[in-house]
Amino acid sequence: MSKPLILDGAMGTMLQAAGLRPGEHPEVFGCQHPDVITEIEKKYLAAGSDVIYTNTFGANSKKLQGCGITVDEAVKCALASAEKAVTEHEAATTGQPTPDFSIFKGLKERLSEKGRHHAIALDVGPIGELLEPLGTVTFEDAYAAYAEEIEAGARYGADLIVIETFTDLSDARAAVLAAKEHSDLPVAVTMTFEESGRTFTGTTIASFAMAMEGLGADAVGINCSLGPEEIRPLIEEMEDWTSLPIIVKPNAGLPDPKTGEYRLKAADFAAQMNKYSDLSIALAGGCCGTDPEYIRLLSDTAAKWADPGKRPDRRKRGVCSPSNVCEFGGVRVIGERLNPTGKKKFQQALLEHDMGYICKVALQEEEAGADILDVNVGVPGGDEKELMVEVLRALLGVISLPLQFDSRDPETIEAALRLYPGRAIVNSINADDATLDRMLPVIKKYGAASIVLCLDEDGIPTDARGRIEKAEHVIDRCAQEGIGPEDLLVDCLTLTVSAQQDQARETLKALRYITEHYHTHASLGVSNISFGLPARKHITESFLVQAMACGLDFPIINPNQLEMMDAVASFKVLSGEDANCASYIERFADRVEEKAVEKKKSATSGGAGSTSVSTGDMTIEHAVLKGLKDETRALAEKALLTMSEEEVINGELIPALDVVGEQYEKGILFLPQLISSANAATAAFDMIKERISARNSGSGNISRGTIVICTVKGDIHDIGKNIVKVVLENYGYHMIDLGKDVPVEKVVDAVKSSGARLLGLSALMTTTLPAMKETIEAVRSASPDTKVMVGGAVVTPEYAAEIGADFYCGDARDSVKAAQEVLG
Repeated sequence: MSKPLILDGAMGTMLQAAGLRPGEHPEVFGCQHPDVITEIEKKYLAAGSDVIYTNTFGANSKKLQGCGITVDEAVKCALASAEKAVTEHEAATTGQPTPDFSIFKGLKERLSEKGRHHAIALDVGPIGELLEPLGTVTFEDAYAAYAEEIEAGARYGADLIVIETFTDLSDARAAVLAAKEHSDLPVAVTMTFEESGRTFTGTTIASFAMAMEGLGADAVGINCSLGPEEIRPLIEEMEDWTSLPIIVKPNAGLPDPKTGEYRLKAADFAAQMNKYSDLSIALAGGCCGTDPEYIRLLSDTAAKWADPGKRPDRRKRGVCSPSNVCEFGGVRVIGERLNPTGKKKFQQALLEHDMGYICKVALQEEEAGADILDVNVGVPGGDEKELMVEVLRALLGVISLPLQFDSRDPETIEAALRLYPGRAIVNSINADDATLDRMLPVIKKYGAASIVLCLDEDGIPTDARGRIEKAEHVIDRCAQEGIGPEDLLVDCLTLTVSAQQDQARETLKALRYITEHYHTHASLGVSNISFGLPARKHITESFLVQAMACGLDFPIINPNQLEMMDAVASFKVLSGEDANCASYIERFADRVEEKAVEKKKSATSGGAGSTSVSTGDMTIEHAVLKGLKDETRALAEKALLTMSEEEVINGELIPALDVVGEQYEKGILFLPQLISSANAATAAFDMIKERISARNSGSGNISRGTIVICTVKGDIHDIGKNIVKVVLENYGYHMIDLGKDVPVEKVVDAVKSSGARLLGLSALMTTTLPAMKETIEAVRSASPDTKVMVGGAVVTPEYAAEIGADFYCGDARDSVKAAQEVLG
């Protein structure tokens, strides 16, 4: 019986025991003390590790800035230490069996050429800064940082690449693409999830699994944050969404902030890990708090597990954004309104780069019940590729739905798929071999699903048989590229019945045959059927119902047309998709929803092809909630005609942000929406500041109070602190950000000189918690009236109370509550 590959344990835990000081970079320490790194890795090898990770978790240009060593030097030192560890260990333990590395293509052969039995993984951690739209780092900048580290890893002899402890799907995608494009090494990826099944940025397990498999990762899994017991149900969910080998690398439970020790002892850790024996775990190890003894007991335990060989591919299919999954199965509505064809106002918005208008249209489709949004930016006079990227960046800040990119240009499609943090649909490919030659490699590279048009360079066949043949050709070509029918949405094409009445019947015949015989999905642009006829909605609705009965499961329609969405809801009852008619009853029991959509329709939809967008009913709260910066500013300006600046801030903007915060607490909104809403409110705050400044000869101060914030001495992590800063700024507080690894005396000086009544302290490492306590004591002595709020992954409410903090803040929303209590 084959056991899982055994990974190593925590490098940080061992480095701290070996003398790493708080705030000292492990990579710098490793270059100064290479033999220490080698000895740590030898201990893991002796404990049973088949794969050891290099001491390069933070070896990227962002984290090494100002450290005195280059990325190349850090990676070279780390790999030299690891190579020495493996060489010395294998020399002392001859005759040991070679682990089964077959899950990683080419790894067995690579090791054989080197004469080794153990693998060295280049450890790639996140850059430590948030990517757009959550932060300011661009996807391209993150990609470049990872590419530099990965190129060095390949140059100095890494056997595979492990991308670990990521929380932002966009960041993880940048690292994976860099690995795939700058090396030929196998790539394993693990993200860090909370017990809710989401990362702190809101990424779901399904989104992570689909996106990584789509990009060609060789294994996926979960590491850090939680213990084995808490991670197990998350791994079970992950198995539903990927066919890839699964990695599990938990912490030794949670740390005790008083002692810095993790709560699970080695035997307890192994016992909890043994509960994975019935799952198909391919790689297992330990993260924070685990040492060689943990790995030794894990290795002994895992030797008795079932063979983790390739399990049957029963995964669920779908498309996704980071926070929203659209599972295939049943009818899913694709919204058609983000398209300039025949829509003058949308064309104008694209040419004038009016992203606010485009986002409002998208939000209307989302609110009306669309499952996926089609995005088409092809307008005469516009640069399609640049516009697609610009629109995508704007939509990512406000829309949670998965997207479909609508273009015939491979470069435009690739630009969108490269940036998109999820799994998208491409609209579209067809049976023209020249088109397939250009498009299929792009679709395969990024793991997208695709719409297949039943036509070729000679046009649309006039009968069902001809369209079926075109679909068959594309399905065959896709199979040659490794794209299965389950990821294809065949479009048998809708022609207008006013000109070609018999074509409706041919479309339905082809649709039924293809879905029954080839097990693909089906898509149709439904509204084309009624073009040129009066009372179009009757023809369109009837055709939609007939098409769904023939197998259409991805209708492309205007979701803001109530009758169309009602028809979909009704069909789901009759097909059995809507179990116990629950969704139907909810939709129709109280027609408040109907009135709301009808009202919206009268203002925004009109008939088919209408694109007018009304803002007459929008409130500041709604604009903030949806992250619409221009709209929030405009509505605030309008409110100032009858209200004072303070009334707008305290009576409109702050209550709106409170609603956002409440929905964030309830898990309705996630970090991207929280940041987007905060930025929308900032647009109004800035406008109000400008008004006051103009009136008061340059003084536009409307601050609600001053807050000093920092990460404590010895701690070099600041993502959480930066999020808190952004949110509090958008509530109108003046933030003095001292940065990370801040000495006690600097904090005291800042509090005294600014007169701040509130101080925020963050810590992510157990070893820096004493610095948090020391800082609080010093501030209490120097400024007794200053209140202190604390937070960070290792801080607990109990520890916060013990060290004298006034507030424990588990997230940015808690910090707002603390600020409101202290400063109003």
